Amino acid sequence: SLVRTETKMKLVLIALGAAACHGASVVRPDDDESWAGTLTMPGFAFNVPLNITIQAGVASFAWVYDVDGAGTKCAPDTETGLKWNDDGTTVNATGTGTDPSYYSFIGTHSSPTEVSGQIVWDGKTQGTWTATKGGQMKPSNCGGAASSGPNIWPLPAQYTNANTTVTVTVPSDPTSFFATPTQSDFLNQAFARYASLTFPHIVEAGKGLGAGISGLDVTAASLADDYPQLGDDESYTLTVPVSGRATLKAKTVFGALRGLETFSQLVVFDFESGTFTIPQAPWSITDSPRFPHRGLMIDTARHFQTLASIRTMIDSLPYAKLNVLHWHMSDTQSYPFQSKTYPKLWDGAYSSYERYEQEDIRAIVDYAKARGVRVIVEFDMPGHAGSWCTGYPEICPSTSCTQPLNVANNQTFDVITSVLKECTGGVASAPGNPSPGIFKDNFIHLGGDEVDTSCWISTPSVKSWLDARGLDGDGGYAYFVNRVANIAIEQGHRPVQWSEVFDHFKGNLSKQTIVHIWKSVTNVTEVVALGYQVLVNVGYDKLSWYLDNLNVMWDAVYMNEPCAGVPDNLCPLVLGGHGEMWGETVDPSDIQQTVWPRLAAISERLWSPRDQTQNSAAAHTRIQSFRCLLNRRGIAAAPVNNADARSSPPGPGSCLKQ
Repeated sequence: SLVRTETKMKLVLIALGAAACHGASVVRPDDDESWAGTLTMPGFAFNVPLNITIQAGVASFAWVYDVDGAGTKCAPDTETGLKWNDDGTTVNATGTGTDPSYYSFIGTHSSPTEVSGQIVWDGKTQGTWTATKGGQMKPSNCGGAASSGPNIWPLPAQYTNANTTVTVTVPSDPTSFFATPTQSDFLNQAFARYASLTFPHIVEAGKGLGAGISGLDVTAASLADDYPQLGDDESYTLTVPVSGRATLKAKTVFGALRGLETFSQLVVFDFESGTFTIPQAPWSITDSPRFPHRGLMIDTARHFQTLASIRTMIDSLPYAKLNVLHWHMSDTQSYPFQSKTYPKLWDGAYSSYERYEQEDIRAIVDYAKARGVRVIVEFDMPGHAGSWCTGYPEICPSTSCTQPLNVANNQTFDVITSVLKECTGGVASAPGNPSPGIFKDNFIHLGGDEVDTSCWISTPSVKSWLDARGLDGDGGYAYFVNRVANIAIEQGHRPVQWSEVFDHFKGNLSKQTIVHIWKSVTNVTEVVALGYQVLVNVGYDKLSWYLDNLNVMWDAVYMNEPCAGVPDNLCPLVLGGHGEMWGETVDPSDIQQTVWPRLAAISERLWSPRDQTQNSAAAHTRIQSFRCLLNRRGIAAAPVNNADARSSPPGPGSCLKQ
């Protein structure tokens, strides 16, 4: 199995040595048959030397993991006793499924002396291998680093590659490197962005001409560029040959965006030659996300985030193939949103300039759309809503006890209905027909967490209203969150509500509701077993996805599995999750380095296959490289190895080593 050390290798060597000492014939590779090549097991070994010896029809495969399942770096492994069957077209070296012949190796000949194929265990592909008959056997090139995958973040679902470094020819207008057979303003804008991201250095005239890769042809089966919604197809295939033009194919423009990001990460500038290159070609990548909903929450109520800051955060999300910005708009401390139906609401802002005009918000939504990012607004209620009372004190229990919002006053719900309609447009967005509302996504977040109903009980008018209906404070809470959820549903939108709402309603909650689980006491399996879709980002524990937990390092974040304990057949009801950047200690001066690179750990967990994200040590070198990429792109990602998020580098040193 993957949890192996040097023990097996030593046993093999000891056995061979013992045989020699007792006069037995030890058959060397050149006495019978040998093959040499490379092996890749995502998460454990990337393009490592593979040495195969065949004696009397029985094969041994030997390699060294970059890091094994126990986290041991440079761990050797040898599969022995594999019956070698080669009919000239296919190769089958069959293992027993247990040590020391754990894996089977299935391959196809591309020539009489070349073979490539899959590594299989229990009917599932575990990796890929290539080999050349009579090829030169090589020692391990493992240096102890867990560089167990290509320098792509997040790790693609499937990929194959080889060992050729190809030159990339960059035209005088780098945007023309990218081409699509059908005119698309959406893709043309993406090409312009990715030209500067992919080719950030100036290449001298004439360098790299006529060699290697001359362009990228991008094809999207559908060029519809509606506002992104849950379930948009983000799959793509990317092929990079050793010469000619690379090809990127996707079903949608959003899949094309994800493929452009992958291509940009394959391209490396060679400072010695002054040219752009793609190492380890040819590449064949088939990729799609594990979860459809992958995002970041920003909190503009605890600290105001400028429009420039928000745009920069949106810029950074597709670098890690994230597709949601959850905008926690208001809270107890401030209400920065412009309502045209209740214009005094933003009297609750911190100041007259720490506000968001509706047209500015629309521009942010369009900016995000161009990058394949959904924007979902949250108005937390009935708790976390004291700032509403500044402009409209009548919708709160009293001037001295401002929250939860006043459940006994119908004007409270009139205000909520109007504000939500400004956001939703009163109808759902449909293909080719977006909602007229400010936000185009068909989700709207209504909060519902951490509600202390003591204000209702201590306010005579509210207490009287509750008593008349036979409700206590908890019953009033249930009435409130159910009523506002129905308002959202009537406006064609699916409400998202925090864990506490499910904890109260259980199976009586509308199935339209998305349950956003942040409390460890909420049983995810119980929620999905009742048929609810969920978002998962449990906060305030050792694996927290709450990014305000500054002492939770990236590797702990990486090991937080959204479907832990959830049966496989119910995992599809887990839509995904977010990194939650609560804003008590975050403003535009430090949000980037507080979010990144830990958000990258979340992004790979949500994008890449589960079996490829089981070992944070295996991802260490890649996330260090990705953090450096973010820095090169102007994102102030903090050092990967910080014990506390956003702290400064410990001293002089390479970006790759901090």
